[in-house]
Amino acid sequence: MEQIVHRNFAVNGINMHVAEIGEGPAVLFLHGFPELWYSWRHQMLYLSSRGYRAIAPDLRGYGDTDVPSSVTDYTSHHIVGDLVALLDALSLEKVFLVGHDWGAIIAWSFCLFRPDRIKALVNTSVAFQPRNPSIPPIQLFKAVLGDGFYMCRFQEPGGAEAAFATTETAKVISTFLSTRSTTSLNIPKGIEIGAMFKAPITLPSWLTEEDVNYYASKFDKTGFTGGLNYYRAMDLSWELSAPWTGSQVKVPVKFIVGDMDLAYHFPGVKEYIDNGGFKEDVPYLQEVIVMEGVAHFLNQEKPEELSRHIYDFFNKF
Repeated sequence: MEQIVHRNFAVNGINMHVAEIGEGPAVLFLHGFPELWYSWRHQMLYLSSRGYRAIAPDLRGYGDTDVPSSVTDYTSHHIVGDLVALLDALSLEKVFLVGHDWGAIIAWSFCLFRPDRIKALVNTSVAFQPRNPSIPPIQLFKAVLGDGFYMCRFQEPGGAEAAFATTETAKVISTFLSTRSTTSLNIPKGIEIGAMFKAPITLPSWLTEEDVNYYASKFDKTGFTGGLNYYRAMDLSWELSAPWTGSQVKVPVKFIVGDMDLAYHFPGVKEYIDNGGFKEDVPYLQEVIVMEGVAHFLNQEKPEELSRHIYDFFNKF
């Protein structure tokens, strides 16, 4: 880990922290919630030892990157804008791209908005979600999954932050990273969000106290508002993405998901993947890997296996 270099760049009106290691073709890693560049530590070391330059930023609102205060500063357009500016700052014309969780959502948007900057994509956990022109995403989630669905509960400014503050940051992080639930994360109205952190947690073998404490040290500094604002900006991102309604993702793609991933069990996702909808929207989709017995944070739960999948795919190009 000590070989990883940390730098800061002025991009798109913010200062962005970037972790980097290796030389060769560049691979850009995008983390999710509630995470940091650190979630990709294993893949960075693996790929850098095999001739790649691994680059992992703390995304806008996270870690040592700036945390803008306004919800409207967290649209997919802002995040992709940050990343395009980062590539320009690094003098990189094109990169290989890897995403997970919110990083996967941003990766799909990056490939829609600027496919000219992407050589190929390995995306994990969250399949492509074509824009529904008739209903915003939060309204759709409420209709399908109910008002208690966690993305809906996260909409209230300050609400989730206050709930998270009722317990230690390390407990919040370990609760999220350790989850193996395949049912929709619902917090019914009248139940405090903080209730989800009351149960005792035994860390899985792939997650150490040192790992949790690293995450916690950064979230203690920034709070969770930056990451939560991605959820709060979803409907605005949907509104601004109207020009891309019906657009296809036209870069080579490999998609990887765990069969115990909550995102894989969202209503309609398996059917979308299995019945041809995914391939129709992502015509250069080359492979779908479903990892058995693996939950949401596959980059940390099965680091070697995922690293091999990434390396094998990018090595074709």
